[in-house]
Order: sequence, then C-alpha cells, then structure tokens
Amino acid sequence: MFLAVLSLLTAPAVAHPVPFSYLDIRLDPGRLDGSLVIHIIDLAHDLNVTPAETLLDLQFAESKRESIIRLLRSRLEFQADGAKLDYVITRIEPLPDRQALALHLRFDSKLNPGSLKINCALFPYDPLHQTFLNIYEEEALVHQEIFDREHTNLDHFTGNRQGALAVIKKFIPGGIYHIFAGPDHILFLVGLLLLGGSLLRLLTIVTAFTIAHSITLTLAALDILDPPTRLIEPVIALSIVYIGIDNLMVGKTGRDVRAWVAFFFGFVHGFGFAGVLREFGLPPQALGWSLFSFNLGVEIGQVCIVLIVATVLTAIHSRNRKLGERITTVGSICVILAGSYWFIERVFF
Repeated sequence: MFLAVLSLLTAPAVAHPVPFSYLDIRLDPGRLDGSLVIHIIDLAHDLNVTPAETLLDLQFAESKRESIIRLLRSRLEFQADGAKLDYVITRIEPLPDRQALALHLRFDSKLNPGSLKINCALFPYDPLHQTFLNIYEEEALVHQEIFDREHTNLDHFTGNRQGALAVIKKFIPGGIYHIFAGPDHILFLVGLLLLGGSLLRLLTIVTAFTIAHSITLTLAALDILDPPTRLIEPVIALSIVYIGIDNLMVGKTGRDVRAWVAFFFGFVHGFGFAGVLREFGLPPQALGWSLFSFNLGVEIGQVCIVLIVATVLTAIHSRNRKLGERITTVGSICVILAGSYWFIERVFF
C-alpha cells in the first residue's frame, strides 16, 4: 500500500521531469538564426497529441509543422529595432535522448539590428515552466536570460554601432521622462529655484545636483553601493523639506548655499534614479552608453524645468518685487508640506 501511494505521489514528476525550454539566438553580420529545444510533453499538451512520444517520429512531427509554427508565433515574438520580426522553422530535429524536439529557426532579416526585443511565454499552462535563453554574437556568448511566468520580456542591445545608437535612443528619453514623471524630483528642483538668481547661478545649482546624483546612480547601477529603497525614499522626502526650510532661512541669514545643498542631496536622489534605471534593463555590452544617456536625459529634463521656472519667477520679480517675495515664501511652505506628507507616507504607510 505504501509503494502504491508513493507511486501516485511521484507520477506527475516522472511524467514531466524537465519543464524547461532552451532558446539560442545567433546574431551574425547580415544574418539572424535561432534554435529552440522544447520538451515533447509541453508541445504534445498544447497540440493535443497523445501519446507525447509520437512527436519523436520525424514524419509525424513534420506533419505538425504548421501547427507548431502557429503556436510559437503566438507565444514567442521578436522585434528588431522596433519592427516586428517574423520567422519560420527550417528544420525539425527529434532528440530522443532528451525527449525533446529541436526547432531550427530562420528570421526574416538581413540587417544588423541595434536592439532585439524578445517576448517569450511558451507554455503558460505550466506555472513552473522556464525558457533558458542564450544570445550569441559572432560565436561569442554575450547574454543569458531566464524567462518564466513573471518575466517574459527582454530588450537586448547588440555590441555594434547600431546597438549603441539604440541604447542612446532609449535611455535619453527615459531620463527625460523620469524627471517629468517624478513629482518629488521636480519639487526638489523647484524648491532650489524659488529664491531666483541669474541663469548661470541656477544652472550651476542644477549641475551640482547632476554631478552628485550621477555618481551614486553609477555606483548603484554597478551594484557597488545600493542602499535599500525603504531608506532612500524617506530621505528624498526630507531633502524636499530641508530645501523649503532653507529658503525661509536665507532671508534671515543672507547665505545662499543652494549649490552645496543640491550637491549633498544629489547623492541621495541618485539612488532613487537607480531604481528606475534598473527597470529599463542595463545592457552589459553597452553599460557606459546606457549610464551616460540616462544621465544626459535627466540633465536635459532638469534644464527644461530651470528655463521654464526661472523665466516665470524672473518675470514676476522684475514686475512686482513684493509679489515675488510672497511667492517664494508661500512656495517654500508648500514645498515643506509636500515633503512632510511624502515622508510620513513613505515611513508609516
């Protein structure tokens, strides 16, 4: 009875011992090929083939070629430089020792793409299924990835000149977007600008902020120094509170130390930027270009904010000095309140 129960418990594991697929992509000048190794149990399940071992017969597997390619195209998608990339099965190779089929793929591309986007969700019926990806460029293994139920997308940038251009095109807009989509960073910058000053003075303040956050962004992106988000986010909120208080105190002390404040807190904000940069996926073969491009995008966004806010504040101060001072005071109080709200939210909620 014990042996009978044990056999029932182990039957599912024996029926499907390896819930994995293996995808190799080869990028050569003017050529893009691939191979996909799939376990026959997965393929048989979704093709309604019984028994699964039937697929190891080459003639039978060839008869299912069209069904297999339709199945793959709905679950394995490629884009080269943003354009959809079609593919066909050139050869089906049974692998009896591995209980699998090797599908050799040829892609409809004669170009050298700068970026390759892969969307892979081969067998969603099995929550444990994984697809192991190897990307080769001129016979050199340049990237490895594992696709599973939670991770189905990859952006790969090639190591050629087109790859560098693709990185720049993606990461500069990404840096600009992050500045305009991050209200805490915008409010920190606005707080720095409320006291006004010459355009050169304001750009010096923002540049000090950029230099500092570029350093910590790079350290975090390279996993050299990476403080936890639960610590960084409240400190970013406190930096906003501080800049508002400092604005109110400048009228009493007469000391304008905004450049130093921006530089000091820039180190903290850089760790915040790093979390967003990781969501893009840093390409190892173009790491320098991705970091440079993202930082450049952030700086472009900051300069845009400086030009807009400084122009408005300068116009107000030149026409009505008292109104300008009132805006500085009220604006600083709003900055303090917003930063305090974010601090409480990030610490206690």
